[in-house]
Amino acid sequence: MLVAVPNFSEGRDAEVVEALGAALSSPARLLDVHVDADHHRSVFTLVGEAGDLVESLLAGIDCARERIDLRRHEGAHPRIGAADIVPIVPIRLEQMPEARETALVLARRIGDELDLSVFLYGELARGRGPAFFRRGGPGELGRRVGAGELEPDFGPRELHPGAGGVIVGARRPLIAFNVNLRGDLSVAREIAAVVRETGGGFPGVRALGLDLPSAGIVQVSMNVEDYEAAALHEIVVRIEREAIERGAEVLGSELVGLMPAGAAAAAAGTMLRIEGFDESRVLEVRVLG
Repeated sequence: MLVAVPNFSEGRDAEVVEALGAALSSPARLLDVHVDADHHRSVFTLVGEAGDLVESLLAGIDCARERIDLRRHEGAHPRIGAADIVPIVPIRLEQMPEARETALVLARRIGDELDLSVFLYGELARGRGPAFFRRGGPGELGRRVGAGELEPDFGPRELHPGAGGVIVGARRPLIAFNVNLRGDLSVAREIAAVVRETGGGFPGVRALGLDLPSAGIVQVSMNVEDYEAAALHEIVVRIEREAIERGAEVLGSELVGLMPAGAAAAAAGTMLRIEGFDESRVLEVRVLG
């Protein structure tokens, strides 16, 4: 069994989100849907054997191509496609070779059958993360492709006018985790710069400061790529300290999709001060493992 966490550039039209969910639900099994209107984005989590996962993802991406038009899209989250990014994730790290092969099969079929430009990232293109492609949005990506600065790995050498391109890859499990603040957008951006790895913050943390106008708040939006090296509770403590120093207030946090049991166990063990507590002490993990 493998996991897929496709991100689609739709978070406001309930009918489109429902259609995407229906397309993704078979033959793979849909586990979770996270919808965010300000990000204008939906994140789906599904699980299945490699072949089933590919079939469900193709159906979902095809639905997105037909139902989402980036030319009319405005949202806080960066994106380059209607089906913006499609990672294949191993449940156990020894499954990574299968995850890579499944991602390659999916990428090739997206290009051949759906006629969309596909760009590889993560384990299939070391050194290229989503930000490499999203810089400047779909318009800038289209310019780079047209100028010969960047070439799709599969599919047409020109982005689809409405659906853009698709980023496909295999990666380790990560935690998409947001902290909401009462304060200015500039504060959220400053804190994001402090906690992200490239700013000297936590290892494996990618962070952006975003505005959430419908809620009247701002957000530090993060991908935590190594929860063992950067524990969630430590990140929250650092963000709260930085926020207080800048006259802002932490209102709460938000999990996007699902998280590994080990991350929850680490946080629980620390907060409860249970010495030596880890995922091996979680009943369900022991029973299902």
